[in-house]
Amino acid sequence: MNAQNTNAQHPSPNPETNRRPAPVTVIGLGLMGSALAGALLDRGHPTTVWNRTPQRAKPLADRGARVAATPRDAVAASGLVLACVLDHDALRTVLDPVAEAGGLAGKSLVNLTSGAPEQAVELAAWAASHGADYLDGGIMTTPPGVGDPRMMFLYSGSEAVFETHRPALAALGDPLFLGAEPGLASLYDSALLGLMWATFTGWLHGTALVTSEGTTATDFTRVALRWLNGAVSGFLTTYAPQVDAGHHPGDDATIDVQIAAIDHLIHAARARGIDNSLPRLLKSTMERAAAAGHGSDSYASVIEVLRDGATRR
Repeated sequence: MNAQNTNAQHPSPNPETNRRPAPVTVIGLGLMGSALAGALLDRGHPTTVWNRTPQRAKPLADRGARVAATPRDAVAASGLVLACVLDHDALRTVLDPVAEAGGLAGKSLVNLTSGAPEQAVELAAWAASHGADYLDGGIMTTPPGVGDPRMMFLYSGSEAVFETHRPALAALGDPLFLGAEPGLASLYDSALLGLMWATFTGWLHGTALVTSEGTTATDFTRVALRWLNGAVSGFLTTYAPQVDAGHHPGDDATIDVQIAAIDHLIHAARARGIDNSLPRLLKSTMERAAAAGHGSDSYASVIEVLRDGATRR
């Protein structure tokens, strides 16, 4: 299964969708784990929960959740086990004794704990060695967004687990299956967070610039969102095939043109006392692309110097 195959991102609906909601176990009741369990309860799933600190389970118990005394009891209660704990080490600490006792055999383990792609691959192999099917997940929202069908939940690993338990996964948000490689969901998660932080910082830099002249952040954001949702998203759609083809025709705006344009931003920010670290970093990256022979290419060609950075580590 390839993440670039868009047909694979939304597998066909499961025929069990109209049956009674299946039992689910949730391991870990921090803010996110509690939100996951709450969304499952809202959709009628018999939900068993376990947390190292039992007091955190009380609000869910008041809503009808069954509170397990031990991780082994929690895993035994459901065919589908969702885990959302601090990190992978914490998850192994909880589940190793269960696995060694044979408690994971035949279970579907969906791991929603944040981690690196390599950890997902390792955990998938560990789960398989104990007879469990493994699906890794990335939650692309904060706890208040859990249960909102507009929010993405990314999954990779066992397609059988995804298909079988899609109704339960859909209770949490919009489930997208990326492929059979267990680390894909975590890799996408990291990439999308990087995009988010870069966007936030670019917006904040622009906001600092225009509010220095008395404009409000709210007024600027209305214009910024129109720009992002229109022209900028259009550029991404145009540039993606260029990146895939390794060919970056500069028929919209070349790197050389972008370098000249960013000087205006740097000048405007400097004149108003706004920190220029971000624009200078962007200009430096463009200049590296131009020096590598991409001055007459589109901005998409910057990816070539970003990839070169990986080979120089």
